[in-house]
Amino acid sequence: MESDRTTPEHRVKASERFPRHERRGEARLPAVLATLVAILLYVALPERLLLGPRFVLPALELVLLIPLIAVNPRRMTRQNRLSRTLSLLLVAVIGLSNLASLGLLVHAMVTRQATNGGPLLLAALQVWATNIIIFGLAFWELDRGGPVVRTQADRCDLPLADFRFSQDENDDAVEEVADGSARRSDWVPTLMDYLYVSVTNSTAFSPTDTMPLSTRAKALMSVESVSALITTLLVIAHAVGVLDA
Repeated sequence: MESDRTTPEHRVKASERFPRHERRGEARLPAVLATLVAILLYVALPERLLLGPRFVLPALELVLLIPLIAVNPRRMTRQNRLSRTLSLLLVAVIGLSNLASLGLLVHAMVTRQATNGGPLLLAALQVWATNIIIFGLAFWELDRGGPVVRTQADRCDLPLADFRFSQDENDDAVEEVADGSARRSDWVPTLMDYLYVSVTNSTAFSPTDTMPLSTRAKALMSVESVSALITTLLVIAHAVGVLDA
């Protein structure tokens, strides 16, 4: 007696939740919230770790963010050259300002006598958290042409992948795993997937289950790993040492 090979209804509905289904696009809100958190973390840094007046860079970042929301207020289905440039510029501004803050933090640690480790520890955690968010956004913006292209273009028209996720290669696994694979369900990674990659890279200082494929992906992951290593092993260790003194 042959078993029924019909795909259960709950698996069919699960596959339809992916953004590529009917080209409905990825939700805009998670990226907006992640960006706002990164901006607020920068605003909350101590004065000596900021580049210029406190609200200049955050104001610039908000100016870049507003037209991106206007183009895709709910779901990311439209993109032109200007919106693509603005989205990449926004990520670059936040990322470079955070790396500069990390440099100022290390400089303050090695050139000044820290008498209070609490603010230093808090600032290090803020820089580290921003690092996770901004590299997650960078991976999200670059991989396979960005969030709009990943959901709107035919799979044969997608640019080469920057990252290889487990869903990209598990179509030959057991059915309950294979049904969620990219080949069977038309799955593509969303922001949460890239934030997870950023978290694991920032804590393990190396790739885990998601592998970088392109040169730029490897370069970005290397920068994130090194900056996380500096923050974790040097800055936070120093601050904790001051607290214990």
